[in-house]
Amino acid sequence: MAAKTDVFQSPDYYLLDDLLTEEQKLIRESVRAYVRKSISPIIEDYAQKAEFPQQIVRELGDLGCFGPTIPVDYGGGGLDYISYGLMMQELERGDSGVRSTASVQGSLVMFPIYEYGSEEQRRKFLPRLASGEWLGCFGLTEPDHGSDPGGMLSNFKDAGDHVILNGSKMWISNAPFSQVAVVWAKDEQGEVRGLIVERGMEGFSTPTTHGKWSLRASATGELVFDHVKVPKSNILPNIKGLKGPLSCLTKARFGIAWGVVGAAMDCYDAALRYSKERVQFDRPIGGFQLQQKKLAEMITEITKAQLLNWRLGSLMNEKRATPAQVSMAKRNGCEIAAQITRDARQMLGGMGITGEYPIMRHMMNIESVITYEGTHDVHLLITGMDVTGLNAFK
Repeated sequence: MAAKTDVFQSPDYYLLDDLLTEEQKLIRESVRAYVRKSISPIIEDYAQKAEFPQQIVRELGDLGCFGPTIPVDYGGGGLDYISYGLMMQELERGDSGVRSTASVQGSLVMFPIYEYGSEEQRRKFLPRLASGEWLGCFGLTEPDHGSDPGGMLSNFKDAGDHVILNGSKMWISNAPFSQVAVVWAKDEQGEVRGLIVERGMEGFSTPTTHGKWSLRASATGELVFDHVKVPKSNILPNIKGLKGPLSCLTKARFGIAWGVVGAAMDCYDAALRYSKERVQFDRPIGGFQLQQKKLAEMITEITKAQLLNWRLGSLMNEKRATPAQVSMAKRNGCEIAAQITRDARQMLGGMGITGEYPIMRHMMNIESVITYEGTHDVHLLITGMDVTGLNAFK
């Protein structure tokens, strides 16, 4: 498939750029330029072939997209959360799978090692993950335990200077190409602990998940542990219980809230441009009321989500954001992105389903993003519990 020119123009209806610092805008522009040069020309081809563009791992590392909020001492960017959000927005404007690669690496692998790991673990793993020398993945979801991770069956038993890990994880982004997996499993007391499992440990395998209609340019797989010997030095010492993995997911969901707005912006931009160029009944279709209704609703929802994300980023920077606030932004972003991709696809008619435009690819990707890291319904119940004080999960 011939490489296409990326002519994306970012919508900013409420002049939100005025709320950003010069550094934040510079960071956004550098990632936008990278997507324009290195992602947009190749991503349709990789998605059509259902292949992961492995070269992006080093490129994202060089760009500083892995662990941007991790301190510089450990190879991270030492940046604020709005900068991180803007990076994820621009990456997902390119493709949800590319943003997933960065989200998993920074929020689900580097964050727990930094937050809950020993100094030795930080020094060993974080710089290599930050640079993209190593790719990481996060093992929480199991074949029979998704929304209810507390029911996990993966477990480990004490064996002297090491533990023996058994179990399996499913729907794991980055798994087939990862050198490192942060895995959550139960100890002999039934307590959830985090372990760093490394490629090459005997009994550890990562079968690829095939046949996806969504996130086709992202590598998804399983993690299988068959009596894997994990050194005790690879257990995260400073966390016990589900708080560990859930705190990681809060960070990742924050990135998703920004990322899906990038996908929505890309679809809106493509639909707006098409509406001015496509002539039917002797005039551009953008001149018809029903098309204008779609475009007006798209830009309204994008603007609302941009404002929500900016405020959430400010609260994250002040360490005042709650997990429930992050859930609201993740759910809202996914909902508006799903609607915008569908409306944009309709505006493009038959052209909307071809790889000549990014819309159908975004539309399929969002179907995964709306489910992973907390399903749409679970986030609804998190908000419901937060406002009522009543738990509807049990």
